[in-house]
Amino acid sequence: MNIEEFREYCLAKKGVEETLPFGPDTLVYKVMGKMFSATGLDEEEFRVNLKCDPERSIELRASHPDIIPGWHMNKKHWNTVYCEKNLDDRLVLELIDHSYDLVVASLKKSDREILNQL
Repeated sequence: MNIEEFREYCLAKKGVEETLPFGPDTLVYKVMGKMFSATGLDEEEFRVNLKCDPERSIELRASHPDIIPGWHMNKKHWNTVYCEKNLDDRLVLELIDHSYDLVVASLKKSDREILNQL
């Protein structure tokens, strides 16, 4: 998966905004103001940080060398995923969905209700 495919997939999700809160070189995707994905625009290899259930993170890292603890993130809750190496695009899409769903589940009830109305 390349960065344009990733970008289109994230922006198609309900309530998602594309931001640059850390400067012009770090693209962040948020749902209802909460980050679920970040990627550096100045990297040689396209990689993305995605939120992940801690137990699942351990399993993913053990079975996929292209998934490592989140770079510059809480390594318990975030993975760095190298998208253009050996991972199947379906797995990358599923990990994006998982990250988005985790963040949506953590939103205040009122924010989830607003999101459901979008």
